[in-house]
Amino acid sequence: MHEPGEGGLGAWYRRHRWWADPLGALVLSVVMAAFGFHGLWGPFSLLSDDVSPWWALVLAVPACVLSLGKARRPWTVLVLVAVLFLADLLTVGGVGTLVVLLDVLWMAAFRAGPRGRRVLLISLGTATAALFFAALLFADVDVPVAVLFGVQFGAIFGTDYWWAVAVSQAHELAELHRQRAEDAAAAAERDRTEAVQREREAMARELHDVVAGHVLAMAIRAEAALATRPDRSDDRAALRAVRDAGLDAHGALRSMISVLRRGGGPLMPTPSWADLDGIVQEARRSGLTVRLDAAELGDLGDLGGGGEQAVVRVVREALGNCVRHARGAQVEVRIARSGDETLVRVRSLGGTAAVAPMRHDSEGWGLQMLRERVVALGGAFQAGPDGDGWTVEARLPAGARS
Repeated sequence: MHEPGEGGLGAWYRRHRWWADPLGALVLSVVMAAFGFHGLWGPFSLLSDDVSPWWALVLAVPACVLSLGKARRPWTVLVLVAVLFLADLLTVGGVGTLVVLLDVLWMAAFRAGPRGRRVLLISLGTATAALFFAALLFADVDVPVAVLFGVQFGAIFGTDYWWAVAVSQAHELAELHRQRAEDAAAAAERDRTEAVQREREAMARELHDVVAGHVLAMAIRAEAALATRPDRSDDRAALRAVRDAGLDAHGALRSMISVLRRGGGPLMPTPSWADLDGIVQEARRSGLTVRLDAAELGDLGDLGGGGEQAVVRVVREALGNCVRHARGAQVEVRIARSGDETLVRVRSLGGTAAVAPMRHDSEGWGLQMLRERVVALGGAFQAGPDGDGWTVEARLPAGARS
């Protein structure tokens, strides 16, 4: 069985109508001539004597042949067939040229744009009026008969024109809906892709900011313990630090897994001012000497949630880099108001690299993500060598939102 529109007589006709329609009109012309049907527009005939209905084929056959090109040259074919119809109207008055003209007019109106349709409508109105006055002035008929001729002509050709325009507009509307549906599907796919990408970026940030930091701290502390002479108290302190970092990483991973499985909620708790002391203490346990200057924290209430998180993340990432690359360094952390901005600066001096340097595939990602966060909030970020040390600095405007 064929699906609708895929097979059957209707599908065959749509594929072959370019020659089936002219052939049908020709067969109709022959049949009507055989039945003696002619003189359709009798009052307009210029012939004095009655003529054979077969003479109608003289005009109907060329009209059928011309209609073979209606799809490629609808306007040219329409003009030529209209001339043949006019000749038939003034002579035999057969049916063939009328049928072909209606078919060609339908195709021209269907293919025409708004301007072409206006031209056709004006032409039909003009032809209807011309037929009425011709019947009134030259065909020697009464006014009611002339009106009847005009109404008859206008109804036949007007209905044909209206039908073609209605079908064309229905096709245009269907195409418009199809295009809108495709655009909506494409927009939905873009939104889905962007949402997935944003979620991946959020996961990457959280993994880097929390989990990766804890795991790397475990490796660094274990490495430091292995690089020194065995000492029971120092070794146990290192083991406790590794245990604490492992538990923190485990808790962060469980939180992320819970969110990913159940949906909803942030991947990790957002950092706040309350986390600063814990971050500094963690850095001190890792061997850094940290001095925190945040006396103006109470005046930073207008910084906004996004700015507050960004400041804490800058401190955490900068201290984490010091632990990884400048163990034992002197670090100064300063958070203060600077005009309409909040300044956070982390400067480190001295320190030594890890005894056995480890490769980190994510080297530089932390600073890059920090820069993206700060810039997205309308701030400025820079990090690099500063004399004998290294400085990470961010400036955030008041009211920054995440």
